[in-house]
Amino acid sequence: MAVFHHGSHWGAFRAVTTGGRVTVAQPFAKDPEPSSILASIPDAVHHRSRIKEPAVRRGWLDGDNGAGRGRDTFVPLDWDRAVDLVAGEVARVGRDFGYASIFGGSYGWASAGRFHHAKSQLHRFLNMAGGFTSQLHNYSYAAGLAVLPHILGSVEAVAGPVTDWPSIVEHTELMVSFGGLPVKNAQVDSGGNGEHAAAGFIREAKARGIRFVGVSPFGDDLPPGLNGEWIPIRPGTDTAMMLALSQVLLSEGLADRAFLKRFCTGVEAFEASLEGRTPEWAESITGVPVDRIRALAREMAAARTMISTAWALQRGDHGEQPFWATVALAACLGQIGLPGGGFGFGYGCVSGMGAPRHGITGPTFPIGSNPVDEFIPVSRVADMLLDPSGTYDFDGERRRYPDTRLVYWAGGNPFHHHQDINRLVRAFRRPETVVVHDPWWTATARHADIVLPVTTTLERNDIAAGRRDRFWLAMHRAIAPVGRARNDHDVFADIADRLGFCKRFTEGLGEMEWLRRLYDEACGLAGEHGLNLPDFDAFWTGGHVELPRPAHPHILFEGFRKGEVQLATPSGKIELFSARVAGFGYEDCPGYPTWLPPKEWLGAPAAREWPLHLISNQPSTRLHAQLDQGRLSQASKVRDREPIRLNPADAAVRGIAAGDVVRVFNARGALLAGAVLSEAVMPGVAVLATGAWYDPAEPASPGSLDKHGNPNVLTADRGTSKLGQGPSAMSALVEVERFEGELPPITAFDPPVTAA
Repeated sequence: MAVFHHGSHWGAFRAVTTGGRVTVAQPFAKDPEPSSILASIPDAVHHRSRIKEPAVRRGWLDGDNGAGRGRDTFVPLDWDRAVDLVAGEVARVGRDFGYASIFGGSYGWASAGRFHHAKSQLHRFLNMAGGFTSQLHNYSYAAGLAVLPHILGSVEAVAGPVTDWPSIVEHTELMVSFGGLPVKNAQVDSGGNGEHAAAGFIREAKARGIRFVGVSPFGDDLPPGLNGEWIPIRPGTDTAMMLALSQVLLSEGLADRAFLKRFCTGVEAFEASLEGRTPEWAESITGVPVDRIRALAREMAAARTMISTAWALQRGDHGEQPFWATVALAACLGQIGLPGGGFGFGYGCVSGMGAPRHGITGPTFPIGSNPVDEFIPVSRVADMLLDPSGTYDFDGERRRYPDTRLVYWAGGNPFHHHQDINRLVRAFRRPETVVVHDPWWTATARHADIVLPVTTTLERNDIAAGRRDRFWLAMHRAIAPVGRARNDHDVFADIADRLGFCKRFTEGLGEMEWLRRLYDEACGLAGEHGLNLPDFDAFWTGGHVELPRPAHPHILFEGFRKGEVQLATPSGKIELFSARVAGFGYEDCPGYPTWLPPKEWLGAPAAREWPLHLISNQPSTRLHAQLDQGRLSQASKVRDREPIRLNPADAAVRGIAAGDVVRVFNARGALLAGAVLSEAVMPGVAVLATGAWYDPAEPASPGSLDKHGNPNVLTADRGTSKLGQGPSAMSALVEVERFEGELPPITAFDPPVTAA
């Protein structure tokens, strides 16, 4: 038996190995609340779904133009042949069509390690090869990244650092959370975390007597034991409630007029837009009683109030509006920049939001610059593939999609996080070649032409360093590569060698030399902030470095309130009305926060046919789709299907009992899931977490029944607005019925057929 230091997106741990296999992931001793997800790590590392050797799709060899993607057989390759094929395709497309015709897809969650970070490795390689079309923003809060610079001049309020939890614990009296405080999501954070602190801070806040109010379609979005108040609200209507709260503050003389005058612009236009936006108006939209809206506004004005808005609220039609309305409501209260007051986005959404730490940049792998000045908004992948050279609006620009010939994906799984998978299946038929690096036979790998098996983090050395966490973690290689898997870096180095730039790509450094260099560079930056960290050898032997907590809590916009800085907006102030945004002329995102009905919500005409609003939130048993094959995720399944939560009244009307397999469907697709009944889900709402591996009954046939319960066969693939073009998965209506018939077996984790 041997034990190795390691790190992951869901926490630091020590990997215990026996006979060359990882058997246990022991939680990090300094983590106050380690994630239970760690238990699933050994299951995934040695699962039958691992890709054991390079492979090429038979139909691609035969020139089928992508028709067989998703259902074809694969032919095993040796690594030399696989590298030759990929190098040839990169060179051919770049030469014949230009490097903008190469799409470098990745989403960055494949590894907490900063060196073997697949997205960074891919982008460094493609930058040196000649460039590529990239993605801008992220699926978590793309709409916020687009709109907040116009309102606040930065994205700090959504990306962090937000006001620290210690400031909230000491000074806040009332915390109102739109979308709740989903601490199940705080088990994870990008880049790794050694300290799960959010739940502990929330308990401290409760002990101090802070009141918590959660505005959400389901009551358990507030942490268990908090005894907070749950205000049920129709999905997608939070903006209407925020506007009504603002209207009460302004009309009843409760707004901080001095703050609005000094620190905001566009106040008159915003106030005029609130005419008629009363609690009575909001009740008809949100379902929240008039008296509760009016009383809540008064309670917020009478207390030191922190407004927390979950990232998930932007993942719907007009997703920019709840972000803008949050800022406007906080501005009316006038507590922005005060200890424990104001607003912040993402508390509870990942581990580190609100966690105090120094703003030190951890080890970072250099990717260089992209010679191609071309990108798409992150969630417009299917649009790009289906409409080459088509035009679209984005953040004040009229842009054109590239003519994509080669898709190169490493470190991501769009068949998990992209909307309307049936549309994505059609889109993935369009490129001439799809190359995928993956440790497992995910749906994305199955829809590739050339598949290259890469190692998991436990099969290589690395450093984890989440930018919101206080720990840098040594990630020691615990086992030999499974099958013929190789590190992404080594794969790209070989392809670069074929293309003539291997020495430039590797800089002559091996794995451990890179880690030492990245660590030493980060220590140099830390030294500039007065932190003297141990040398690399001491760090590597000890397994971690702990950064001290800062002496003073961070308070969002404290310097702005004190008059020490201006915001990077045209006015230098908070823009409740933005002339710049108004000048874009977007009917779906005007120049001030406003309620715009989603295309699909419980008040839409479509609800007569599809009467349940589907919420596809983050799971508590895995990270996105990662570790779905692990014991924790598998134990949560209902008859092997992903659980769907329904209100008992909705289930009774449909003759559904707990434990039944149900068919969930709309005009875009259908899936099977296992019914779980809960009073914590408000009537008219269905909750189905993301991340069940896509498992169509008829592979590569758009519209085929998904047997496993992936909600993105039901969600709509349209941009939040012309401003942000973010994902709109939360605007989806469905119907649910009891499934009658023989249950099809789950095959999502079975490798595809291979042939000589």
